[in-house]
Amino acid sequence: MRITKINELLRKLLGEIMERDMSLKPGVFITIAKIDTSKDLRYTRMFISVFPEQETHYVSETLKKELSRIQKSLYSKLYMKPLPKLSFEIDETAQEADKVEKILKKLF
Repeated sequence: MRITKINELLRKLLGEIMERDMSLKPGVFITIAKIDTSKDLRYTRMFISVFPEQETHYVSETLKKELSRIQKSLYSKLYMKPLPKLSFEIDETAQEADKVEKILKKLF
């Protein structure tokens, strides 16, 4: 229950930080698909979906470059100990679902 509330808080704060502070190319959008915080609160993995898909590599590189700034901004808004260390991963659920759907259409 506590982890769920922390994940919701982190999703809200990180969404605000990324919307306000990240500088992406025009027409590139990112969405926080899922937040997964460890039980000891030391690590948080953010799963990001990217639109359009071909900009995934660009977004990954941008997130790597801006990770420390995003983390610092998050830490200034959080009043908890320990502060979780962030990592970003690309959520490929939509791409995998699309592949499965194409395969199923071919079968039927």
